[in-house]
Amino acid sequence: MADKGVPTWFITGASSGFGLAFAREALRRGANVVAAARSPAVLADLVASAPDRILAVALDVTDGGAAEKAVAAALARFARIDVLVNNAGYGSVGAVEETPEAELRAQMETNFFGAVAATRAALPHMRVRARGAIVNVSSLGGQLSYAGFGAYSASKFALEGLSEALALELAPFGIKVLIVEPGAFRTRFAGGALRHMPTIDAYRDVVGAVREFAKGMDGTQEGDPDKAARAVALALEAETTPLRLQLGADSVAAVRGHAERLLEDLAKWERVALDTRVEGATG
Repeated sequence: MADKGVPTWFITGASSGFGLAFAREALRRGANVVAAARSPAVLADLVASAPDRILAVALDVTDGGAAEKAVAAALARFARIDVLVNNAGYGSVGAVEETPEAELRAQMETNFFGAVAATRAALPHMRVRARGAIVNVSSLGGQLSYAGFGAYSASKFALEGLSEALALELAPFGIKVLIVEPGAFRTRFAGGALRHMPTIDAYRDVVGAVREFAKGMDGTQEGDPDKAARAVALALEAETTPLRLQLGADSVAAVRGHAERLLEDLAKWERVALDTRVEGATG
């Protein structure tokens, strides 16, 4: 069994992109890493880089009971989980009407219910230790959405709503919750991790440009996943960790603009909003 004084990061979707970057950052900081992927064989190079501090585990977050088995293996090897990173996920492009129900449900199963499963599996251990952190990798699309990204944003909106409640529920146990909202980073998201839905001609002008943008951005994104992992680690180490951390200039600008529009609408329609109370009601 590993040294109980060494922190352990448990990372889902660790085979590439943000997941691999998180694993490398945790190792750089001296932590143990439980790297979870659907096929542990793809983690061979990562394991070889620090075999004494890395455990590769099989985990498809959509398989019932798989998260519990992976967490049990992590505890058997390292005796602790200090940081759970819910990173496994994928994207989809297509108008809501273009997105088959089965695809919408599959998106929710991975991006939302998969994170829930891993969280529920790790929480009993974290609660007993009264310490730890849960990092839920969302997106700028977890704060706002664009035409063609409705299904993807729906899964991330759900994850962020759950995370807000989770942060309040776990604060008394000394467990942090961090929602990460990246913009465009050089991961596999725009490549193999982005599904394109069947097209309906009526949406060509509305969603067509978004489809082409998504196809063309792979490998051209400004964001560096390794720097993103470093930023997340810094946020976790801070005395006051933010609930949300935007990553990348595009995310910062988009979220700020969205928040400003929200406040503008709130102010513009406040009188109408408040003029809805029952006459004579108090309290």
